[in-house]
Amino acid sequence: MDSSRSFDRSAPAAPSRYVRTFSDRGRLRGHRGGVIAMHRALARFVLEPLDLVTAALLVLMFSFAWIVSLPRLCRLWAHVLGNGMAILGLHGTLGLTQHHITPYIYFSVPYPRLEGVPPDPRTWWSTAVVVCLAYAATYFFPGSATPVKYLLRAVLLIQFSALLYFLFVGASYPHTPDSYMEGLVSYKIALISFIPALFGLTYYIFIFSAFKKIVLTILAMSHLSLFLPLHILLQAMILEKSVVFMPVLYIVFGLPLDILIILAFYSWGMSWVSKANVKSA
Repeated sequence: MDSSRSFDRSAPAAPSRYVRTFSDRGRLRGHRGGVIAMHRALARFVLEPLDLVTAALLVLMFSFAWIVSLPRLCRLWAHVLGNGMAILGLHGTLGLTQHHITPYIYFSVPYPRLEGVPPDPRTWWSTAVVVCLAYAATYFFPGSATPVKYLLRAVLLIQFSALLYFLFVGASYPHTPDSYMEGLVSYKIALISFIPALFGLTYYIFIFSAFKKIVLTILAMSHLSLFLPLHILLQAMILEKSVVFMPVLYIVFGLPLDILIILAFYSWGMSWVSKANVKSA
Protein backbone atom coordinates (compact mmCIF):
# COMPACT_ATOMS: atom_id res chain seq x y z
CA MET A 1 0.00 0.00 0.00
CA ASP A 2 1.43 3.31 -1.04
CA SER A 3 0.03 5.88 1.37
CA SER A 4 2.40 8.69 0.46
CA ARG A 5 3.22 10.78 -2.57
CA SER A 6 5.49 8.49 -4.48
CA PHE A 7 6.92 7.90 -7.88
CA ASP A 8 6.12 4.84 -9.96
CA ARG A 9 8.71 2.54 -11.41
CA SER A 10 6.81 2.45 -14.65
CA ALA A 11 6.94 6.27 -15.03
CA PRO A 12 8.85 7.45 -18.13
CA ALA A 13 12.44 8.30 -17.47
CA ALA A 14 14.27 11.39 -18.67
CA PRO A 15 14.94 11.61 -22.42
CA SER A 16 17.86 9.45 -23.37
CA ARG A 17 19.32 7.80 -26.44
CA TYR A 18 19.54 4.52 -24.59
CA VAL A 19 16.93 2.03 -25.78
CA ARG A 20 15.88 -0.66 -23.32
CA THR A 21 16.47 -4.18 -24.47
CA PHE A 22 14.17 -7.11 -23.89
CA SER A 23 16.25 -8.25 -20.90
CA ASP A 24 15.96 -4.82 -19.28
CA ARG A 25 12.18 -4.84 -19.62
CA GLY A 26 12.07 -8.38 -18.25
CA ARG A 27 13.66 -7.28 -15.00
CA LEU A 28 10.41 -5.45 -14.16
CA ARG A 29 8.15 -8.45 -14.72
CA GLY A 30 7.39 -11.44 -12.55
CA HIS A 31 7.44 -15.09 -13.53
CA ARG A 32 3.75 -14.84 -14.54
CA GLY A 33 4.33 -11.87 -16.82
CA GLY A 34 2.87 -9.22 -14.53
CA VAL A 35 4.62 -5.94 -13.80
CA ILE A 36 6.47 -5.84 -10.48
CA ALA A 37 5.33 -2.69 -8.71
CA MET A 38 7.74 -0.75 -6.56
CA HIS A 39 7.54 -1.67 -2.88
CA ARG A 40 6.23 1.09 -0.64
CA ALA A 41 9.41 0.91 1.44
CA LEU A 42 11.36 2.23 -1.57
CA ALA A 43 8.88 4.97 -2.43
CA ARG A 44 9.74 8.60 -1.87
CA PHE A 45 7.75 10.11 1.00
CA VAL A 46 6.94 13.82 0.99
CA LEU A 47 5.72 15.15 4.34
CA GLU A 48 3.75 18.35 3.87
CA PRO A 49 3.10 21.01 6.58
CA LEU A 50 -0.61 20.15 6.64
CA ASP A 51 0.24 16.55 7.57
CA LEU A 52 2.26 17.75 10.56
CA VAL A 53 -0.46 20.15 11.69
CA THR A 54 -3.14 17.45 11.46
CA ALA A 55 -1.00 14.94 13.34
CA ALA A 56 -0.19 17.45 16.09
CA LEU A 57 -3.84 18.44 16.54
CA LEU A 58 -4.95 14.81 16.79
CA VAL A 59 -2.25 14.03 19.33
CA LEU A 60 -3.26 17.01 21.48
CA MET A 61 -6.96 16.17 21.20
CA PHE A 62 -6.60 12.53 22.23
CA SER A 63 -4.08 13.30 24.97
CA PHE A 64 -6.37 15.92 26.51
CA ALA A 65 -9.40 13.61 26.30
CA TRP A 66 -7.42 10.77 27.91
CA ILE A 67 -6.18 12.93 30.81
CA VAL A 68 -9.67 14.25 31.50
CA SER A 69 -11.29 10.80 31.40
CA LEU A 70 -8.54 9.00 33.37
CA PRO A 71 -10.04 9.61 36.85
CA ARG A 72 -13.37 8.10 35.72
CA LEU A 73 -11.59 5.17 34.11
CA CYS A 74 -9.70 4.48 37.33
CA ARG A 75 -12.99 4.37 39.24
CA LEU A 76 -14.35 1.97 36.63
CA TRP A 77 -11.27 -0.24 36.91
CA ALA A 78 -11.53 -0.21 40.71
CA HIS A 79 -15.17 -1.31 40.46
CA VAL A 80 -14.35 -4.14 38.04
CA LEU A 81 -11.32 -5.30 40.05
CA GLY A 82 -13.21 -5.21 43.36
CA ASN A 83 -16.16 -7.20 42.04
CA GLY A 84 -13.88 -9.54 40.12
CA MET A 85 -11.82 -10.37 43.20
CA ALA A 86 -15.01 -11.09 45.14
CA ILE A 87 -16.49 -13.29 42.40
CA LEU A 88 -13.22 -15.21 41.86
CA GLY A 89 -12.71 -15.66 45.58
CA LEU A 90 -9.27 -14.08 45.67
CA HIS A 91 -7.80 -13.67 49.14
CA GLY A 92 -6.76 -10.06 48.92
CA THR A 93 -7.89 -6.48 49.07
CA LEU A 94 -8.07 -3.62 46.60
CA GLY A 95 -5.24 -1.13 46.87
CA LEU A 96 -5.30 2.48 45.67
CA THR A 97 -2.34 4.73 44.89
CA GLN A 98 -2.93 8.45 44.48
CA HIS A 99 -1.42 10.29 41.51
CA HIS A 100 -1.71 13.98 40.64
CA ILE A 101 -1.36 15.35 37.10
CA THR A 102 -2.41 18.88 38.06
CA PRO A 103 -3.86 20.30 41.30
CA TYR A 104 -7.30 19.81 39.72
CA ILE A 105 -6.80 16.46 37.96
CA TYR A 106 -5.85 13.48 40.13
CA PHE A 107 -6.65 9.80 40.04
CA SER A 108 -6.24 6.66 42.12
CA VAL A 109 -4.58 3.66 40.49
CA PRO A 110 -6.36 0.46 41.62
CA TYR A 111 -4.57 -2.85 41.97
CA PRO A 112 -5.07 -6.16 43.83
CA ARG A 113 -3.12 -6.53 47.06
CA LEU A 114 -2.13 -10.15 47.53
CA GLU A 115 0.08 -12.04 49.92
CA GLY A 116 3.28 -13.36 48.38
CA VAL A 117 3.22 -17.14 48.64
CA PRO A 118 6.49 -18.97 47.90
CA PRO A 119 6.16 -22.27 46.03
CA ASP A 120 5.54 -25.29 48.21
CA PRO A 121 7.13 -28.63 47.19
CA ARG A 122 3.98 -29.78 45.44
CA THR A 123 3.72 -26.58 43.34
CA TRP A 124 7.44 -26.61 42.57
CA TRP A 125 7.55 -30.22 41.43
CA SER A 126 4.30 -30.10 39.46
CA THR A 127 5.50 -26.97 37.65
CA ALA A 128 8.87 -28.58 36.94
CA VAL A 129 7.19 -31.68 35.49
CA VAL A 130 4.93 -29.57 33.24
CA VAL A 131 7.94 -27.54 32.02
CA CYS A 132 9.92 -30.69 31.19
CA LEU A 133 7.00 -32.35 29.41
CA ALA A 134 6.24 -29.21 27.41
CA TYR A 135 9.89 -28.89 26.40
CA ALA A 136 10.01 -32.53 25.29
CA ALA A 137 6.81 -32.02 23.29
CA THR A 138 8.47 -29.28 21.22
CA TYR A 139 10.63 -31.92 19.52
CA PHE A 140 7.48 -33.39 17.96
CA PHE A 141 6.30 -30.11 16.43
CA PRO A 142 6.12 -30.11 12.61
CA GLY A 143 8.54 -28.03 10.62
CA SER A 144 5.87 -25.44 9.85
CA ALA A 145 5.57 -24.73 13.59
CA THR A 146 9.26 -23.90 14.07
CA PRO A 147 8.64 -20.29 15.20
CA VAL A 148 6.10 -21.49 17.77
CA LYS A 149 8.52 -24.16 18.94
CA TYR A 150 11.34 -21.74 19.71
CA LEU A 151 8.97 -19.19 21.25
CA LEU A 152 7.60 -21.87 23.59
CA ARG A 153 11.11 -22.96 24.50
CA ALA A 154 12.02 -19.39 25.41
CA VAL A 155 8.98 -19.15 27.70
CA LEU A 156 9.83 -22.50 29.29
CA LEU A 157 13.42 -21.37 29.83
CA ILE A 158 12.22 -18.33 31.77
CA GLN A 159 9.99 -20.49 33.97
CA PHE A 160 12.79 -23.02 34.46
CA SER A 161 15.17 -20.27 35.62
CA ALA A 162 12.50 -19.12 38.10
CA LEU A 163 12.25 -22.66 39.46
CA LEU A 164 16.02 -22.81 39.95
CA TYR A 165 16.00 -19.44 41.71
CA PHE A 166 13.32 -20.46 44.21
CA LEU A 167 15.05 -23.79 44.74
CA PHE A 168 18.29 -22.19 45.97
CA VAL A 169 17.66 -18.56 46.97
CA GLY A 170 13.89 -18.25 46.96
CA ALA A 171 13.77 -16.84 50.48
CA SER A 172 15.49 -13.63 49.32
CA TYR A 173 13.07 -12.91 46.45
CA PRO A 174 12.76 -9.09 46.56
CA HIS A 175 9.44 -8.57 44.76
CA THR A 176 5.94 -8.85 46.19
CA PRO A 177 2.63 -9.23 44.37
CA ASP A 178 1.56 -5.81 45.69
CA SER A 179 4.47 -3.92 44.13
CA TYR A 180 4.26 -5.97 40.95
CA MET A 181 0.53 -5.37 40.48
CA GLU A 182 0.81 -1.68 41.24
CA GLY A 183 3.69 -1.30 38.79
CA LEU A 184 1.94 -3.30 36.06
CA VAL A 185 -1.23 -1.18 36.25
CA SER A 186 0.83 2.03 36.23
CA TYR A 187 2.86 0.87 33.23
CA LYS A 188 -0.32 -0.05 31.38
CA ILE A 189 -1.77 3.41 31.99
CA ALA A 190 1.46 5.03 30.80
CA LEU A 191 1.47 2.87 27.66
CA ILE A 192 -2.12 3.77 26.79
CA SER A 193 -1.29 7.43 27.36
CA PHE A 194 1.53 7.16 24.82
CA ILE A 195 -0.68 5.78 22.02
CA PRO A 196 -1.69 9.21 20.58
CA ALA A 197 1.94 10.32 20.36
CA LEU A 198 2.97 6.95 18.90
CA PHE A 199 0.28 7.05 16.23
CA GLY A 200 1.10 10.70 15.60
CA LEU A 201 4.63 9.74 14.59
CA THR A 202 3.83 6.54 12.72
CA TYR A 203 0.24 6.72 11.41
CA TYR A 204 -1.22 10.24 11.34
CA ILE A 205 1.47 11.42 8.91
CA PHE A 206 0.19 9.11 6.17
CA ILE A 207 -2.60 10.05 3.78
CA PHE A 208 -5.52 8.45 5.57
CA SER A 209 -8.75 10.29 6.23
CA ALA A 210 -9.16 12.00 9.59
CA PHE A 211 -12.10 9.69 10.30
CA LYS A 212 -9.92 6.58 9.95
CA LYS A 213 -7.20 8.06 12.16
CA ILE A 214 -9.73 8.91 14.86
CA VAL A 215 -11.45 5.52 14.67
CA LEU A 216 -8.18 3.58 14.86
CA THR A 217 -6.99 5.53 17.91
CA ILE A 218 -10.32 5.15 19.72
CA LEU A 219 -10.40 1.42 19.04
CA ALA A 220 -6.84 0.85 20.25
CA MET A 221 -7.19 2.92 23.44
CA SER A 222 -10.64 1.52 24.24
CA HIS A 223 -9.50 -2.06 23.71
CA LEU A 224 -6.53 -1.66 26.06
CA SER A 225 -8.68 0.16 28.63
CA LEU A 226 -11.16 -2.74 28.72
CA PHE A 227 -8.36 -5.30 28.63
CA LEU A 228 -6.56 -3.80 31.66
CA PRO A 229 -8.77 -5.04 34.54
CA LEU A 230 -9.31 -8.45 32.95
CA HIS A 231 -5.58 -8.91 32.42
CA ILE A 232 -4.84 -7.87 36.01
CA LEU A 233 -7.46 -10.26 37.44
CA LEU A 234 -6.03 -13.17 35.44
CA GLN A 235 -2.53 -12.46 36.70
CA ALA A 236 -3.82 -12.09 40.26
CA MET A 237 -5.41 -15.55 40.06
CA ILE A 238 -2.07 -17.05 39.05
CA LEU A 239 0.03 -15.10 41.55
CA GLU A 240 -2.26 -16.14 44.39
CA LYS A 241 -1.00 -19.69 43.89
CA SER A 242 2.68 -18.74 44.09
CA VAL A 243 5.13 -15.97 43.19
CA VAL A 244 7.20 -18.51 41.24
CA PHE A 245 5.15 -17.53 38.19
CA MET A 246 5.87 -13.80 38.52
CA PRO A 247 8.96 -13.70 36.24
CA VAL A 248 7.23 -15.34 33.26
CA LEU A 249 4.09 -13.25 33.84
CA TYR A 250 6.13 -10.05 33.80
CA ILE A 251 8.55 -10.84 30.96
CA VAL A 252 6.20 -12.66 28.58
CA PHE A 253 2.59 -12.04 29.60
CA GLY A 254 2.87 -8.51 30.97
CA LEU A 255 3.42 -5.37 28.91
CA PRO A 256 4.52 -7.35 25.81
CA LEU A 257 0.89 -8.39 25.34
CA ASP A 258 -0.24 -4.75 25.30
CA ILE A 259 2.53 -3.85 22.86
CA LEU A 260 1.45 -6.65 20.52
CA ILE A 261 -2.13 -5.39 20.68
CA ILE A 262 -0.97 -1.90 19.67
CA LEU A 263 1.08 -3.36 16.80
CA ALA A 264 -1.93 -5.39 15.66
CA PHE A 265 -4.15 -2.29 15.55
CA TYR A 266 -1.44 -0.33 13.74
CA SER A 267 -0.97 -3.07 11.14
CA TRP A 268 -4.72 -3.27 10.64
CA GLY A 269 -4.95 0.50 10.18
CA MET A 270 -2.08 0.53 7.68
CA SER A 271 -3.93 -2.06 5.59
CA TRP A 272 -6.88 0.29 5.10
CA VAL A 273 -7.34 2.05 1.77
CA SER A 274 -5.70 5.48 1.85
CA LYS A 275 -6.44 8.58 -0.16
CA ALA A 276 -3.37 7.90 -2.30
CA ASN A 277 -4.77 4.50 -3.28
CA VAL A 278 -8.10 6.03 -4.19
CA LYS A 279 -6.45 8.69 -6.38
CA SER A 280 -4.21 6.17 -8.15
CA ALA A 281 -7.18 3.91 -8.80
